[in-house]
Amino acid sequence: MKPLSLLIEILIILGVTIKTIKAEEHSKRQKERNVTTQVSVNEIKQYLSHILEQRTSSSVINKRENLEKKNQRKIRIKGIQNKDILKRNKNNLQKQAEKNFTDEGDQLFKMGIKVLQQSKSQKQKEEAYLLFAKAADMGNLKAMEKMADALLFGNFGMQNITAAIQLYESLAKEGSCKAQNALGFLSSYGIGMEYDQAKALTYYTFGSAGGNMMSQMILGYRYLSGINVLQNCEVALSYYKKVADYIADTFEKSEGVPVEKKALHYFLKAAKAGSANAMAFIGKMYLEGNAAAPQNNATAFKYFSMAASKGNAIGLHGLGLLYFYGKGVPVNYAEALIYFQKAAEKGWPDAQFQLGFMYYSGSGIQKDYKLAFKYFYLASQSGQPLAIYYLAKMYATGTGVVRSCRTAVELYKGVCELGHWAEKFLTAYFAYKDGDIDSSLVQYALLAEMGYEVAQSNSAFILESKKANIFEKEKMYPVALLLWNRAAIQGNAFARVKIGDYHYYGYGTNKDYQTAATHYSIAADKYHNAQAMFNLAYMYEHGLGIAKDIHLARRLYDMAAQRSPDAHIPVLFALMKLETTHLLRDILFFNFTTRWNWLKSDNTVGPHWDLFVISLIVAGLILLLRNHHG
Repeated sequence: MKPLSLLIEILIILGVTIKTIKAEEHSKRQKERNVTTQVSVNEIKQYLSHILEQRTSSSVINKRENLEKKNQRKIRIKGIQNKDILKRNKNNLQKQAEKNFTDEGDQLFKMGIKVLQQSKSQKQKEEAYLLFAKAADMGNLKAMEKMADALLFGNFGMQNITAAIQLYESLAKEGSCKAQNALGFLSSYGIGMEYDQAKALTYYTFGSAGGNMMSQMILGYRYLSGINVLQNCEVALSYYKKVADYIADTFEKSEGVPVEKKALHYFLKAAKAGSANAMAFIGKMYLEGNAAAPQNNATAFKYFSMAASKGNAIGLHGLGLLYFYGKGVPVNYAEALIYFQKAAEKGWPDAQFQLGFMYYSGSGIQKDYKLAFKYFYLASQSGQPLAIYYLAKMYATGTGVVRSCRTAVELYKGVCELGHWAEKFLTAYFAYKDGDIDSSLVQYALLAEMGYEVAQSNSAFILESKKANIFEKEKMYPVALLLWNRAAIQGNAFARVKIGDYHYYGYGTNKDYQTAATHYSIAADKYHNAQAMFNLAYMYEHGLGIAKDIHLARRLYDMAAQRSPDAHIPVLFALMKLETTHLLRDILFFNFTTRWNWLKSDNTVGPHWDLFVISLIVAGLILLLRNHHG
């Protein structure tokens, strides 16, 4: 056979082979588009089981090799002796097959994300995870991360910590920073892994270096609080700033919350009825653009103007934005400034922020950091995230204010806590309400690790209830005490009282009345907590860990009652017991020098004499009530 005719024959066969591959690919894609809605959790679990087998046996590689062999067989031609041509064609087919394999996994993953974003029911979410499972089965790393998270957090009742760790460890070897973060979290708590803070810190460091924002936030919190590292505000600042920069950028590019056509319909009806707020929100919808109201600057200007003519702050702010960015009108900073000032005077925080930004950046006016600070501060009081971000920036650099690393970190931390990961609060809450305690605990614990004070308290509460199964019983109180302590440091008064309780009763630590009294004193003096006052009063009454002081005990009991209506009855009984005890002593111990030692309550009825006195009081009250009714 002549070389030319041989080459032509090979090219024809190659063309047929590529067409066959494309046809198979198209067929698979079509099947994926027609995914049945009859998805079961068992089906997802089957894929998960297969994925885990793949990671241990490297069957993804085998699958690719099998696909390559299949394609090789298709191009075997009797009599072909030109090995160079065959080798080149083989390499091309291998690359094409691998690309098709990877592309299909990517497409399935993207389809899963789209379904998940649009899902409104549990069934639709399960469909999304089935797509992730199929993509993961084809070696898609992002899909594998999704499935590992599902195993860790217990999505759809699939929680399996051991399997999650197996998958995360495999992903970490392939450079997944998300897996590094998850392994750091699990090592930090000793969930399914050995409790090892040094290893956790290493995982977090690698996760942060790979760009994982959760790892960066965790490291920021650790350096801020000195958790297993030397406390270092400047290092904490660098970590928190990275995350805050990303979140601020997200807010600046935000296109607003998608609004359904129904909502637009009702806004239009309200606007026709004269509602200035409805007019302003319609303008906002058209300015940002969405499925219901396609972006249209002219329409936005129309509705903002209608609202502004009625003195509406949102409408005034909207017109300011149009002039500031030149949307549908020429850029006019002077006009924008006027509208922002009018809206800011009415207390609209977004307008206050915009004024601050104009003075901060010198947009159309002379820079004035004092005025910038003023307006950023006003807007921050209403929780305006970008205003908080720019305040942090000013404190971090000492722009217009005295530089304060601590203040900058606290402000950046507040911005960071607005990240998408905060959505876990909702899923953790519903998991707890549904009785899925382990799933709830894992989610709260991760948020606690990131520095959320509320999550620290919630995690500690779940742990001390001893309902979780992912912790050994003897570890629950020590870990809960650690979390209560972290929450208390962040200003949670209830957590401070709980630390006192743990030391008083010896939960997760040794009994230590002195330390308990110290924590109760902090909660009472700094936060005026009624429970702490009551507990401290009891300790002063009995001289537990502190010098006995009846007068101070009375005073603290009274303060507890004044502070909280719920404390009235406990305080009443405590004071009745205290006063009755001392009245009996005054009556019986008339010899003030010897005090009738043989009648002393501690000697007569033992160490629990106070319970005996309470019993006498209750008995006396019962007799009085019976005589009254008689």
